[in-house]
Amino acid sequence: MSLWEIIQRLFPYVRPYRGLIIATLLLTLVGSLAAQVNPFVLRYTVDTVQGLLNRNATLAQGMPMLLAVSGLLLGKEIINTFIQFGQKFYGEKIRINVSSTLMHDAVQRVVNYQLGFYADTGNQTGKLQTRIDRGVESLMKLVQNFFIDILPLFANSIVALVVMFTANVYVGLVAVAVLPVYFWLSYRQADRLNGTRRALRGLREARSQGLVNLIDSAVVIKSFVREDYEAQKQNRQQDALQEAQLQTRKTNFLYDGLKTFTEQIGVVLIIILTAYLVLDRQISIGAIMFHILLFNNVSAPIRQLHRIYDEMNDALTYSEGFFDILDAQDAREPSGALRPPHLQGNFDLQHVDFSYPSGTQALHDVSLRIEAGKTTALVGLSGAGKSTIINLLCKFYAPQRGQLLLDGQPLSDYDTHALRQQIGLVLQKNHIFKGTIEENIRYGLMDATPAQIEQAARQAYLHEQIMQLPKGYQSDAQQLSGGQQQRIAIARLFLKNPPIIFLDEPTASLDAIATEQIKNSLDAIKQGRTVVIISHSLAQIVDSDVIYVMKQGRMVESGTHEQLYDLRGTYREIFDASARSLNIEKLARVLVDDGDEVEDTAA
Repeated sequence: MSLWEIIQRLFPYVRPYRGLIIATLLLTLVGSLAAQVNPFVLRYTVDTVQGLLNRNATLAQGMPMLLAVSGLLLGKEIINTFIQFGQKFYGEKIRINVSSTLMHDAVQRVVNYQLGFYADTGNQTGKLQTRIDRGVESLMKLVQNFFIDILPLFANSIVALVVMFTANVYVGLVAVAVLPVYFWLSYRQADRLNGTRRALRGLREARSQGLVNLIDSAVVIKSFVREDYEAQKQNRQQDALQEAQLQTRKTNFLYDGLKTFTEQIGVVLIIILTAYLVLDRQISIGAIMFHILLFNNVSAPIRQLHRIYDEMNDALTYSEGFFDILDAQDAREPSGALRPPHLQGNFDLQHVDFSYPSGTQALHDVSLRIEAGKTTALVGLSGAGKSTIINLLCKFYAPQRGQLLLDGQPLSDYDTHALRQQIGLVLQKNHIFKGTIEENIRYGLMDATPAQIEQAARQAYLHEQIMQLPKGYQSDAQQLSGGQQQRIAIARLFLKNPPIIFLDEPTASLDAIATEQIKNSLDAIKQGRTVVIISHSLAQIVDSDVIYVMKQGRMVESGTHEQLYDLRGTYREIFDASARSLNIEKLARVLVDDGDEVEDTAA
C-alpha cells in the first residue's frame, strides 16, 4: 500500500473528530506564526543597541527598549504556552479516540473470521498480536504526523522563507538551494531502509510467535530437557533481529550526519553572505542574527518533516499488515438468511471433499446421513477425518465439493449464528476462559440464574468438587485440573440445552468413575436429541443407533455395532484392538469370578 492509500483508509476513522482536528491545526498554525516573532525582535534589539552605543547612550536611555522587548517576548511565551497545551491535549485526544476505534474494529473483524483464517501460518497468535499492536501504534503516528504536524510545519517554513526573500533575495536563494539536497538525502534514506523495515516486521512477528510457543510448550520442553535447544533457537531469532536493527541504525546515523552537515553548510553560507552584506553597508548587523534565526525556522521544520517522513515510511510496514487483517474479506464467515425457530437435526453429506488451508485433504467423497433424534457415532483411527466432519456440520469450514444438507436445506443457507445457537459442542480439549467457574459455566447461557448454573454443575458431577474450594463458584477456573475443566465444558452443554449435540471425545481426560458419571448424564440429555459422538471408548459407541467407520478420510463401513462386528472389517479391527488394550479377557475373568463368589455366598 502507498502512503496515500493508507491515509485514505484512515479518513473514516478520523472524520468523526474533524472539529478537534481543525481546532488543533489552527492552534498549531498560530504557534508556528508566533515563532517568527523572535527574529524580528532580535534584529530590532541588536540594531537599537548598536545605535545607542554609537550615540554613547546610558543604560537609563536603553531601559524602555529592554522593558518593551522583555514584555513582548514574555507575552508571546505566555500565549504560546496555552497554544501548546491546547495543541497537545486535543492532538492526544484525537490519537486516543482513533486508536480505540481502530482496535475495536480489528477485534470485531478477527472474532468473526472463520477458523481457516487462524489456520494460516501467517496468522499465528504471536504474529497477529504483533501486527495489530504495532499496526495501531504506527497508524497513530500517521494521525499525529499527517493531521496535526505537517501543515503547521510547512506553514512555518514557508512563512520564514517568504520573510527571508522579502528581506534579502540572495539570502533567500541560499536557503532554498540547501533544501533540495536535504530532501534528496531523506528520500535516499527512506529508500535504503524500505526492505530492512519489512524484514524487521517479519523478525518481530517471528520472535513474538516463538515466545508464545515457548510458554505453551513449557511442559514438553522440560520433560525432554530441551531448555538449551529452545533458548538457542530463540536466541538465533533475536540475533537476526539485532542485526537488522543495527543495520537500520547504521543507515540512519549515516544519513542524519549528512543532513546535519548540509544544514550547517547552509548556516555557514548565510553567515558569510550576511557578514559581506553588512561590510558592504547593505544590511545592518542585526540582520545577521535575523537571517540565521529565520534559516533555523526553515531548517528546524524541515528536520521535523524528515522525522515525520521517516516515521511514516516506518509506519507503512506495520500499517500494511494491520489493514491486511481488516481486508481479509474472504476470511469472513459466510452466513445465509434461514433462521428456523427449531431444527430437527437431519444432516446429509453427499460426496463431500474437503481440504484444510494447509493443503491437507481430510475428506474424500464422504457420504453419510445423520437422522434426527438418534445417536450417530463416528469411529476411526486418528486422522481419519472424524473431527473434520463435525467442523463442517458446525459451519466452521465449507466443503470444496459435494453437498451438505440440514433438514433438507443446504447448510450454507442457514444463518450461521442462529444455527450454532441450536448446537452444543464438547471437544476433547475445551478452552477455559480467564475468570471464575461461574463465569465459565454461564458461557453456555449468558442470562442463566445461579440456580441454573448450579443445576448444570450437578449434572456434570462438578458441584460437590466446586463446593470444596475456598471460593466455591467464584474460584479461578483456570486453576482447576484438566478433568474438572472438562466438566465445566459439559456443564455449559447442559446449560445451553440444544436440540443438536456434537461430542468429540467428551470424556477423554476424565477418570473411570467420572467417565461413568458423565456417561449417565449424557445418556439422559441425549434422549430425543440429534447426537453425533466421536469416541475411542467402547462404552460410548456400542449403543449408538448407527456407526460410521472412517479410514484415511473415506467412509468405509456403516451399521450398528453388531452388524459391523460381524463384517470383520475395519470396525472389528478397531474394536478388537480396543478390547486388547483394555485387557478385556482378564477383566471379564475377574467379573466372572466375582459373580461366582456372590452366588456361592447367596447359596
